[in-house]
Amino acid sequence: MKLFVPRRICLFGEHSDWAGGYRRINADLEKGYTIITGTNQGIYAEVKPHPSKLILRATLSDGTRRGPFELPMERQALLEEATKGGFFSYAAGVAYQIMTHYRVRGLEIDNYLTDLPVKKGLSSSAAICVLVARAFNRIYDLKMTVRGEMEFAYRGEITTPSRCGRMDQGCAYGNRPILMIFDGEEIDIREITVPRDLHFVIVDLRAGKDTKEILRKLNQCYPFPDNELQRSVQRYLGPINKRIVHEAVEALEAGDAERIGALMREAQAEFDRHLIPACPSQLTAPVLHKVLSYPSIQPYIYGGKGVGSQGDGCAQFIAKDEESQSRVIEILERELNMPCLRLVIRSPRKVRKAVIPAAGFGPRLFPASKAIKKELFPIIDRDGRAKPVVMTIVEEAVNSGVEEVCIIVQREDRELFEEFFCTPPTVENYNKLSREGQEYCRYLLDLGHRITFVTQEVQEGFGHAVYCARDWVGNEPFLLLLGDHIYASDNEVPCARQVLDVFERVGRSVVGLKVTPAEEIHKFGCVTGIWDRSGEQLSITEFAEKPDLEYAREHLTVEGLESDQFLTVFGIYVLTPKVFEFLEEAIRHNLRERGEFQLTPCLDRVRREEGFTGYLVKGRRFDIGTAETYRQAVIELRNA
Repeated sequence: MKLFVPRRICLFGEHSDWAGGYRRINADLEKGYTIITGTNQGIYAEVKPHPSKLILRATLSDGTRRGPFELPMERQALLEEATKGGFFSYAAGVAYQIMTHYRVRGLEIDNYLTDLPVKKGLSSSAAICVLVARAFNRIYDLKMTVRGEMEFAYRGEITTPSRCGRMDQGCAYGNRPILMIFDGEEIDIREITVPRDLHFVIVDLRAGKDTKEILRKLNQCYPFPDNELQRSVQRYLGPINKRIVHEAVEALEAGDAERIGALMREAQAEFDRHLIPACPSQLTAPVLHKVLSYPSIQPYIYGGKGVGSQGDGCAQFIAKDEESQSRVIEILERELNMPCLRLVIRSPRKVRKAVIPAAGFGPRLFPASKAIKKELFPIIDRDGRAKPVVMTIVEEAVNSGVEEVCIIVQREDRELFEEFFCTPPTVENYNKLSREGQEYCRYLLDLGHRITFVTQEVQEGFGHAVYCARDWVGNEPFLLLLGDHIYASDNEVPCARQVLDVFERVGRSVVGLKVTPAEEIHKFGCVTGIWDRSGEQLSITEFAEKPDLEYAREHLTVEGLESDQFLTVFGIYVLTPKVFEFLEEAIRHNLRERGEFQLTPCLDRVRREEGFTGYLVKGRRFDIGTAETYRQAVIELRNA
């Protein structure tokens, strides 16, 4: 299994993580507020289980290889190594914490590439800790959330002589920005979604700083101030920082790069005024301030500030656009010989495409399915119009904002679908239609212009059908709707639109869910996980395909549901293109379940790699896959 963990960069709120921690002693202090995001660079590793050892091979940013470091997976040996300090201590500390709380065997980690410098305020040790926690979680399927991985990474690092802040392990959240709130021992996290791409430049100042000295001097100002200097430090890391960070969250959520730049300049000026007097030897930072005010780059930036604990480690700028980002990098590398890194905070991409598999035979509807494809069975919609099932599904996608639709069909059935969507009736039949019917005929043909048909040559399972759309989908997220499900929203927002809205908020794969009684769960895919605060979004920790009741009761219960109620798949997904990698791997290695290539195991792989959100859809699904459920759909959809 290959893993990537970015380093983290603090956009706003440096030092407020540990400052907020002092609230456990002095409740009059303000909470700590910080905004961090993962970089586009970090550490890359290949991981696999080992029967009895923890083995780590590492590659530094200059290409130097270190290791292998080896230890037996024994708690005492791991603890002794962790307390020694040094590079391998971080991995040992996390492994010790994991082994204390879970029954696991060993792990072999090959960190084959590192493309970000160390000791520059970008938290390289935290990235190693998150990597090890994530590797254990995914290799042994420990069902930790991202928050859980972050917590074990933090526990592992403080097992070593390192005394990092709680902020550092926020790199577990990847390259999406998060707001972190620190209140004594408590920590709260809120993900931030940006509506448009934002372009930053991180600059290695090629100077130096003593982070321990900075922290030593600033910590002398806590928990209770003795003089005006210490009160000034607490003012900046408390109420001033709170105001700036909250305004920065608003600017990020508005995609206002110019406002973010202005806040960066303000944050740096306030930092200098309040904190430099506490540690002038390190925080005066002449190299940082020279670069922040460097004339050649000013036309291309909105603002900039220091990184991490500040000092002459790294600087960060927000550029006006992608071209300006390139110009800043070119100028600083050519004129000041300072290496630069790109950082792009990306908005969740709009979902333009939908896939509808419709190549199955429909054995549970035989012999009717021999005469007509089940996706072409007639249904009466909520407006009282008779139409084939597949048309209601296409309309669900289009009414939810999707631009293009792909229908997966068998070769011999393609003509049937094309004739319905793409061929007008004969002139004689067209003239028999009412004016409304003729308008609807034109609407149907317009709908057909959005549809592409892709052939599934052999029917080898739901996962195989989805994989057939890979080339058509390309490298972008897509909406997946089942060909034998009809959806009816409880409000004015289509069911698919509800799921798409969640994807645009969270930026990772989403599956629609519904509450299902115990006697029915063997018919559907089932999930479990942890609710967010709203109680509407679920961080999924497991997918199970048509589980039996005994397994569901033991493994798939969800907090807040009544006894013997479970969450099953609604039949609407928004998936990232990552799923195609796992489908290809299953097909290449002939990894089948019940004789077919299934989608559910690949969704669980996506969950482990990228995270997966579930959403309780406000609506009903009608499964037309059996005679009884089809009859029910025909009767109930009209009045749903």
